Amino acid sequence: MKTLFEETKLGTITIKNRFVRSATWENMTTEDGHITNKLYKTYEDLAKGEVGLIITGYANVVKEEQPNPGMMGIYNDSFVEEYRKLTDVVHKYASTIVLQVAYGGTKTTYNLGERVIFAPSEVRERATNTLGKEMTKEDINYIVNAFAESARRAKESGFDGIEIHGAHTYLINQFLSPYYNKRTDEYGGSLENRMRFLKEIYLAMREKVGEDYPILVKLTATEFFEGGQTFEETKLICKAMEKIGIDGIELSGNVHGKAKKMVGEEFDGHKIEAEGYFYQYGKEVSELINIPVITVGGFSNIEKIDKILQNTNIQYFAISRPLLAEPNLIKRWKDGDTSKAKCIRCSKCRTNTGNYCTVFK
Repeated sequence: MKTLFEETKLGTITIKNRFVRSATWENMTTEDGHITNKLYKTYEDLAKGEVGLIITGYANVVKEEQPNPGMMGIYNDSFVEEYRKLTDVVHKYASTIVLQVAYGGTKTTYNLGERVIFAPSEVRERATNTLGKEMTKEDINYIVNAFAESARRAKESGFDGIEIHGAHTYLINQFLSPYYNKRTDEYGGSLENRMRFLKEIYLAMREKVGEDYPILVKLTATEFFEGGQTFEETKLICKAMEKIGIDGIELSGNVHGKAKKMVGEEFDGHKIEAEGYFYQYGKEVSELINIPVITVGGFSNIEKIDKILQNTNIQYFAISRPLLAEPNLIKRWKDGDTSKAKCIRCSKCRTNTGNYCTVFK
């Protein structure tokens, strides 16, 4: 029988339990993305709290593209030494840590007009109305190489692996999406072509870090709107990622704070669940592929999490907002207090001075 507190393997990473801290934008770095003492303490508290695998807030891979203020960078070698300190802190408590990397693209309203924002095509992002510059082949090669270099730096910094952010309407997701990708070259049209950008990023990373270094990818289960990336396409993407060697897939949504209101609604044959918003999608994907699937969104009840573990092939359960309210939540559950997480999913944690719980702390 599987248990939530057993040791497991994700690629070459040994994880002490099945709980993951999903990537969370902390808004706590310096202006140019370097780590602060406040941010070191945030990660130390998560490690002390017995989180098995910590996925960092997303780090921008090129200096000129910081999608949000206060987010981490990985765009040059100046970050390596400070990230070594970060990974050492996490490893001291027998937790593991993966660096998430992203190019945000048009899913932003930050510093518009002060920088060029790349996009697969000139299509405005639905939530932000931001318009990007259609990428040339030279632009694509530039970003692919930036992702590859971020993987090299992550490995040199002592991270246990790296996660490519291919969800949430960031640049990679837009290449995958038929709504945002209107290209007529080898990067547009068929799903195989729309996957090309993501595949090139993965393969360029793999060249830099070798065959044994874990590379994960975060994908959108479905875009939840007509004309967007469908779940049927996502399943094919997951199978293609497994085939080329990805070590694990985190399956998310693309609803940014709206999932609570969408509970019970059905999209692409599956319902948004109150406990584990997108786990039905993760359940189906976990039956199609033989690499670990991480499900994320809306978890607060350990008994329901365990029920999903026993009745699906999903391996890991990612939590974000509840750990802002209770960094020691996993330890509390492990020590026998299995009451629900305190978090009420109010989304008031995004403040101008950082991303933290404003209700219970």
